[in-house]
Amino acid sequence: MVTVLIVSLIGYLSGCIHGSQVVGKYKKMDIKNTGVKNSGASNTTILLGWKYGILVALIDIFKATLSILMVLYLLEGQGITGAAQTLLVYINALFIIVGHNHPVTMKFSGGKGTASLIGVLLAIDWKIAVIGIAILLLFTLATDYLVVGVLFMYVSFLVTTYLSFGIEPTMVVVLLSVMSIMKHMENYKRILNKEETTISSMFRKET
Repeated sequence: MVTVLIVSLIGYLSGCIHGSQVVGKYKKMDIKNTGVKNSGASNTTILLGWKYGILVALIDIFKATLSILMVLYLLEGQGITGAAQTLLVYINALFIIVGHNHPVTMKFSGGKGTASLIGVLLAIDWKIAVIGIAILLLFTLATDYLVVGVLFMYVSFLVTTYLSFGIEPTMVVVLLSVMSIMKHMENYKRILNKEETTISSMFRKET
């Protein structure tokens, strides 16, 4: 139980590090409460252009990767391997996303966890990451909506986790998927109303 708490705390605190806050302080802009009122890379791109959007994404990706690598180092030091290690890594991943979405540094109202999930995939298994990122890009480019690509990336993560690690880690991904759907509900509504910002329009923005 102590190990679970430590792993969860590392994940949550790592998740609370927000790329948009770093960039926002540099640009003297409250990214969270401007534009589409989201603290992620997509809103940063809308507001400041793709270069700053990529910077925010990289920070949010690699905070997740580093959190899992730290947890793996600690678990291996304690001799925890195999299925137990995998489940603890997935618990860490869950709390990375919880920390990103509900950070104490932003009054528990943060982003939507997409970039951080990519960092999670990279740290868990490169094959799962390649499949997930490829599906994200495929569906995003095919529809011109990032949120559609994100939805199918979660579906991919669910399937590949089940095939690779079994039911317990998969249940963690189910929780992550539900969190993502709830966080993106407004995006789905905007797509239906043809009001959602497209990827092509984001990258046309001048910096």
